Amino acid sequence: MTTPPTQFAIRPFQPADRPALVSLWARVFPDDPSRNAPQAMIDNKLCVQPELLLVGEASGELAGAVMAGYDGVRGWIYHLAVTPEQRRRGLATELVRAAEEGLRRLGCQKANLQVRATNQDVVAFYRSVGYEVEQRVSMGRRLDGAG
Repeated sequence: MTTPPTQFAIRPFQPADRPALVSLWARVFPDDPSRNAPQAMIDNKLCVQPELLLVGEASGELAGAVMAGYDGVRGWIYHLAVTPEQRRRGLATELVRAAEEGLRRLGCQKANLQVRATNQDVVAFYRSVGYEVEQRVSMGRRLDGAG
């Protein structure tokens, strides 16, 4: 007997999703730096393009999420996460496609993302949905005075 495919619903974040999203990000990204605290990321995203904070539900429960943003030049995809129990069922792909569609609606023609070089499973996932490793130098600078 085969298990029927899971049905996912992708939709914009709603305030009632906050506890489940905080829990998901804390679970999936336990080593994130404090500047990526889930509560703060949600608050900040709700101030800028809140329609690009998307959640995925399976059986009425929050099972995944993604953030995207568009600066007028490039789109970015951030913090894609799926619960371990729902992985390898297509939810991550659906979330990426929904984020891309949201970026397209804003006029975005190219989406970028960053992945830690050591996270080869995630690199492989993004390759499987059409992303390529580009030869670029990613640079950053803290603006909050922290080291």
